Amino acid sequence: MKLSGRIAASFAVLVLLMAGCSVNVYEAGSGEGGGGEGAVAQEENTGQVEIAGAASGDEANAIQGVIDQGVNEAQDEFTATYTGSDSFEQNVIIQIEGGTPPDLGFFPQPGTVVEQAEQGNLVSLEDLGFDMADLEEKYGSYLLSLGEVDGQHYGFPDTINNKSAIWYNPKAFDAAGYEIPETWEDLIALSDQIVEDGKAPWCIGTGSEAATGWPATDWMEDIVLRDQGTDVYDGWVDGTVDFASPEIKAAAERFGEIIFTDGYVFGGPETISGTDFRDSPDPMFADDPPCYMHRQATFIVAFFPEGLTPKEDYDFFPFPTIEGNKGVLMAGGLAAIFKNRPEIKEFLELYSADDTQCLYGSIGATTTISANKNVGPDCYDDPLISQAVEPLVEALNQEVARFDASDLMPPAVGSGEFWNGMNNYTNNGPDNLDDVLSSIDAAWPATDGSSE
Repeated sequence: MKLSGRIAASFAVLVLLMAGCSVNVYEAGSGEGGGGEGAVAQEENTGQVEIAGAASGDEANAIQGVIDQGVNEAQDEFTATYTGSDSFEQNVIIQIEGGTPPDLGFFPQPGTVVEQAEQGNLVSLEDLGFDMADLEEKYGSYLLSLGEVDGQHYGFPDTINNKSAIWYNPKAFDAAGYEIPETWEDLIALSDQIVEDGKAPWCIGTGSEAATGWPATDWMEDIVLRDQGTDVYDGWVDGTVDFASPEIKAAAERFGEIIFTDGYVFGGPETISGTDFRDSPDPMFADDPPCYMHRQATFIVAFFPEGLTPKEDYDFFPFPTIEGNKGVLMAGGLAAIFKNRPEIKEFLELYSADDTQCLYGSIGATTTISANKNVGPDCYDDPLISQAVEPLVEALNQEVARFDASDLMPPAVGSGEFWNGMNNYTNNGPDNLDDVLSSIDAAWPATDGSSE
């Protein structure tokens, strides 16, 4: 999940660490490792299930609250405990190297789960005894595929968030007489109208310390998903569709229509990469706002100015359709299993149950959305989170929801040259687009499916 540049940047560090430490935690254990090398022998119940993850603070408290009410209070065979850390991505590698991984890891990056499975460090859902048809009915085939290696599944879908949101100030919209756009053409027409009225339609900032540029990749991903559909999007993710292809170039040009049209961006395109993404929505809430819309995931409300009331001072509408095509961009996490014990399977069964997952909507200060498709909008007390759930579940059911592309690409591309290329594009203008796209393609590792 790209909740902040910290997570994305941490993943880049994590991959560098992993590159030099391929460790199979089962080599000296009682069974064989995962990754297709054979089933891991089941161990006896220890009475404890230890879970580690990257979510900390209020989010960690919410996770433990859900576990306590939905799991610990539902049985007396074991106690499950969640420990969150801002340094989870680094700490878990140290634990794996030392042969003491947690029972379960809640990973914010599906690519990490795949790499751990390929190194033989995980237990597959099949080896743990899960019926994949049952899980597919609950989560859909796409989310399960994110943790698939050699026909086995190693990632248990956990939580997700809706990234296809455009935020606005309802009071300012109403005062100006603006209507919510439903199509790309409507969005451009609204942007033109706002410029005619003497304001900028867009508040955009992609600054994020070492991870500067990632919000621009989200724009690209939303556009590719609608402009070109899921087949092209999936090919783009796995490297069989080049950045320099006509399909991806067309998406970049649509993004360019937003950032380079005169008057569209508050401060001009030259300010985009230098404006922190967390601060960039703030002008929308001025008494006389200089800009009116901001595209960002549902987590952005945590960075809005204090004292604002949801639905009154801020709201969002879905990223519009393009050529009639719908889709929802999402991020989220997968639970990876390091131990094969009966209580771990029981934990996952209880934790993933509809009633347990519904608790996420009423426990703690969290913007978490369950990956369980059966957990609908009525579960969520927060009106905006509830609003974000319906299109996400619909897209999952229609198989047009897709995970953040840059999080799935090799780090040299997704959290490397793709970020850099978007900075180059926004800073230097549309004339260098061909060079930008070619430079991103050149960063793709030849062994990871590059079409070079």
